[in-house]
Amino acid sequence: MAIEIVTIPDLGGAESVEVIELCVAVGDTVEPEESLVVLESDKASMDVPSPVQGAVVKFLVAEGDTVKVGDAIAEIETAAAESAADKAVAEKPAEPEPAAEQAQVEEPQPQVASTSSEQIALVPDIGSDDKVEVIEISLSAGDSVEEGETLVVVESDKATMDVPSTLTGTVKQIVVKEGDKVGTGDQVAVIEVAAGGAQPTEAVAPEEQPNETPVAMQKAVEPPKPAATASAPVANGSSDIYAGPSVRLLARELGVDLSQVAGTGPKGRIQKDDVNNFVKSALKSGSTASSGVGIPQVPAVDFSQFGSVETVKLSKIQKVTADNMQRNWLNVPHVTQFDDADITDVEAFRKSLKAEGEKRGIKVTPVAFIIKAIAASLAANPEFNRSLAGDGQHYIQKHYINVGMAVDTPRGLVVPVIKDADKKGIWDISADIIAMATSAREGKLKPSDMQGGCFTLSSLGAIGGNGFTPIVNSPEVGILGVSKSQIKPIWDGTEFQPRLMLPLALSYDHRVINGGDAGRFMTHLVSLLGDIRHLTL
Repeated sequence: MAIEIVTIPDLGGAESVEVIELCVAVGDTVEPEESLVVLESDKASMDVPSPVQGAVVKFLVAEGDTVKVGDAIAEIETAAAESAADKAVAEKPAEPEPAAEQAQVEEPQPQVASTSSEQIALVPDIGSDDKVEVIEISLSAGDSVEEGETLVVVESDKATMDVPSTLTGTVKQIVVKEGDKVGTGDQVAVIEVAAGGAQPTEAVAPEEQPNETPVAMQKAVEPPKPAATASAPVANGSSDIYAGPSVRLLARELGVDLSQVAGTGPKGRIQKDDVNNFVKSALKSGSTASSGVGIPQVPAVDFSQFGSVETVKLSKIQKVTADNMQRNWLNVPHVTQFDDADITDVEAFRKSLKAEGEKRGIKVTPVAFIIKAIAASLAANPEFNRSLAGDGQHYIQKHYINVGMAVDTPRGLVVPVIKDADKKGIWDISADIIAMATSAREGKLKPSDMQGGCFTLSSLGAIGGNGFTPIVNSPEVGILGVSKSQIKPIWDGTEFQPRLMLPLALSYDHRVINGGDAGRFMTHLVSLLGDIRHLTL
């Protein structure tokens, strides 16, 4: 037996935090990653998980104590020390060879933890501390697997991602199932690698990490870092409401007055389930969570009475998109302004770049010029580079320019973001468009690829149509809808000339943008697309 001392992990910049809840009791048996205590700073709350399996011998803190990074919080009695990877293959009858055990400690790998010839495939960096859902198991026990072949598919609120094998061998066990939640470093499969077979990629030499635990083992037990989510008053702005930042954010998104919600957590703390249950109760009673103004429900219809039907479950991305669109449409007072841009000259210039593009391996599309023009228009009209603050009394002025572009994929609509579009030229933007669109259609976008947008472009040019009214992607305040360009006769003062005209539709949040702001933005954008030389000024 051994005693493991659990300490406070990195607090994300906070100097000290309060212990608000003890999640288990002395004598309880805990599993790795099971929460021991809950901490709260003035900006966020976080769980401190157990790094090992064992019995809680003693708590070294109490509710209400203030602690800092490195403080001891609990003593856990463990059996013989074993890694998370050893536990995953604990059912294996044969004991590992001593040499293999030593090699496991001395040659840590960033993507797998190994025992003998069996190694554990882990979830790679998903670009977020949040858990994602396993939506598909691609292989079964007994299947052969090649390095880079997909083991499972996971899905976040915004994208789906394949988890590839870093090994070549035979799948011994898939340790997750559909519906499970996993995060960076979590185990997904046990793979048997033939002796002398291919080793995982990106091996780390022992001397690069002297006297340290293998990286894969560190990842398996590393406590999550708290998310520094800004806290803002909700509804009545009462500081007496006992709720964390994530709960307050959820309440703002759903329009819930937290003063009306009964908390079921420790000391009456309001939890996410309390907010969700409050909304469900309000909907059942025919009212909304905030103002009491009910929205009539669409009556259910039995379509099977009219013919053959099939009920198909929405993907997670489709469900999230539907929720976002409804929330944005109900909360944002939309106004849409229309105009046509003469892109005759810019299209001629774009086509002249074809030969150079083939040498560079980059195809330049009209979207690259539109994104560049949007970035320049945001710089010239900073009103569109704002977001309304959570209190409704302030706005956030952004001093960076990132442009999102809506991409239609088999799994649903996603919006990857072109970062620092104002600082990039047409070739760089074109390369980013190709990379982002390809990743989107292959389901390989990371959450970070879809965050930080200031303004969104939704282009239906390749599909057709004369115009549409795009919905603002809140908390952004503007979105540009682009339809199919057409040759039209334009009067030049003497005669009609055939010109290539591009229909534009600018939707904006009328709480932040007024008609004059929108008119100046659209005029500037149309001017840039009409004469691309202005982008150099």
